[in-house]
Amino acid sequence: MWTLQQILSAIPRDLLRMALWLVLLAAIFVPLERIFALHRQKVLRKSIYADLGLYFLNSLLPSMLLILPLSVVAWAVHRVVPGGIYNWPTNLPFWIRQTAALVVGEVGAYWGHRWSHEIPWLWRFHAIHHGAEQVDWLVHTRAHPFDMVFTRLCGLVPMYLLGLAQPAGGVDSVPYIVIFLGTAWGFFIHANVKWRLGWLEEMVSTPAFHHWHHTADGPTVINKNYAALLPCVDRCFGTLHLPKQKWPDKYGIESAVGDSVEMEAEAPVPVLLH
Repeated sequence: MWTLQQILSAIPRDLLRMALWLVLLAAIFVPLERIFALHRQKVLRKSIYADLGLYFLNSLLPSMLLILPLSVVAWAVHRVVPGGIYNWPTNLPFWIRQTAALVVGEVGAYWGHRWSHEIPWLWRFHAIHHGAEQVDWLVHTRAHPFDMVFTRLCGLVPMYLLGLAQPAGGVDSVPYIVIFLGTAWGFFIHANVKWRLGWLEEMVSTPAFHHWHHTADGPTVINKNYAALLPCVDRCFGTLHLPKQKWPDKYGIESAVGDSVEMEAEAPVPVLLH
């Protein structure tokens, strides 16, 4: 496990790496959002500087915060879960184990995301993400660090419990690949582009799929499309909403993030603009 000194010494290097990634992402998405814009909006839109700050914060802090809980999970798994159950995936071909980990992680993250909408105290953190009234690629990292850590844990813990993310010996790349795919795809599905991908929308999440998750168009269409990668998970649990042609008209939330606990207790799911 890394020491505090090692973590602190790595921060300047990581900040530089995140800055380079930001330049690359901007070079890809800014032109795309200008050419194929769904909603006409400025590059330097409302809250852009706050979102840039959250980009750097959430590119560094959640990974650090995950070290302790994942170490506890790994320790508990080795002592609680029978070795036969835990070790059986190590004999599977890598691509099968990777696919299984992706599906298991997606289901776990789905429920973490859904609970963040349905449980009032979790919603207080997740509401920061839904406070965006203009959605684009950078909104992906507009979140409270606790919110990101909670959802990632919900996806990673089942993978560890089933032995899909920790083969015997060596450093396992499976969870890192799952996290990388989810992170990279997250920028795409938030992008302000008007693309519709036909039959592919049944297989993978798209901007249209996720923009409906951010909609503020009324109570009949909110709290839908929680999956990050696989829309079939939402279909299985009855939360899929993806009209063939229509897009959301507006985004955001009705109540401020700091609203009283009493108000949240009366409305355990977020009340969005309508």
